[in-house]
Amino acid sequence: MNKIITFVVPCYNSEAYMGHCIETILPLGNDIEIILVNDGSKDRTGEICDRYANEYPNIIKAFHQENGGHGEGVNVGLSHASGHFFKVVDSDDWLDTESAKQVLSKLKELKDEGLDMLISNYVYEHAIDNSSRAINYTNVLPQNRAFSWGDIKRFRISQYLLMHSIIYRTSLLKACGLKLPKHTFYVDNIYAYVPLPYVKSIYYLDVDLYRYFIGRADQSVNESIMVKRVAQQIRITKIMLESHDLESINQPKLEKYMSSYLTMMISICSILLLLEGKPESENTFDDLWQYLRDNFPTAYANAKRSPLSFVSYSKGKLGRMFTLTVYRTARSIYHFN
Repeated sequence: MNKIITFVVPCYNSEAYMGHCIETILPLGNDIEIILVNDGSKDRTGEICDRYANEYPNIIKAFHQENGGHGEGVNVGLSHASGHFFKVVDSDDWLDTESAKQVLSKLKELKDEGLDMLISNYVYEHAIDNSSRAINYTNVLPQNRAFSWGDIKRFRISQYLLMHSIIYRTSLLKACGLKLPKHTFYVDNIYAYVPLPYVKSIYYLDVDLYRYFIGRADQSVNESIMVKRVAQQIRITKIMLESHDLESINQPKLEKYMSSYLTMMISICSILLLLEGKPESENTFDDLWQYLRDNFPTAYANAKRSPLSFVSYSKGKLGRMFTLTVYRTARSIYHFN
């Protein structure tokens, strides 16, 4: 590997905005690799990928595939990555270039010291009202030194490590056999969860690197679209549940964090089913909780103890109305979709 970091940009019908994403990464120069994956686009995305690859042959590679979804784009990028580190950037998002330069400098410094993961901040960029909100980890993670899971503090509900905040060591992702499912949305949760027990050395850099665009009507995190795709959210949650036996993880703080992440995912599935409001949604809701109770009793117990999941699990119209009220309030505060 002769590049410091590989940035993978999965692209699907991205002609309107992918250029902005790429242009915020290019100033990092020849120390980086950008892999553009055209995921069976029907517009000029493939043409734009090839144009950038021809213009910057020492930095950019373009790959074209039949439509396989975001996860398959990441898989293709990982299989071709030559960078020591690896980061996914969605084509409708972008990086703060000055922050990216600081990140690159730190990665160069730590490349030969066994670093497994670098964490940085991300910023919600809301299209509707042009507001932004940064998510940082200054109250959770040590600064100015490498650390392990035993050094972390408690994450708030708004502070889970997402794809946007994570840079992994490439060889770690390959060693843990990470492979995201095809034709499935919300695979970024698998990406941000499954490799964690393999991570030993971590560094946190308090810079607002990743700009996460929120507000397109066709975006996968749009509430109405999430409700329509609740079955995929449930599938992702089950993959995460089945990926690790948390009781065998001999790192109590990591186990607690991963358990909390699972509870959050279960809560999301439950709330989406409540929002769907169809007669069959009730059966799916009951099946989900029965699946948890039968197969993952610890996750089931943790989820029931969570205030939001407990209320959503509770029978009765009043309890579930309260759950949706809490959800709507949180959504208005955090603008997460």
